[in-house]
Amino acid sequence: MLVLTRKKNESIILNDNIEITIIDVQGEQVRIGIEAPKSVPVYRKEIFLEIQEENRKAADVKSEDLKRLLK
Repeated sequence: MLVLTRKKNESIILNDNIEITIIDVQGEQVRIGIEAPKSVPVYRKEIFLEIQEENRKAADVKSEDLKRLLK
């Protein structure tokens, strides 16, 4: 993991086309802004993990379930 120190209004650039800017710092909360192409999905980690789990569940279809659907 790369660890960087940034102050308010400072940024980092990822892959030439994604900019992450520190918007505000209040206590233990940090507000960040992310500028990325619309083709790049941006999710909070907990949402990303939920999406992955739902995709795993959807992919775990049993052949009996498919046969019932076809009837």
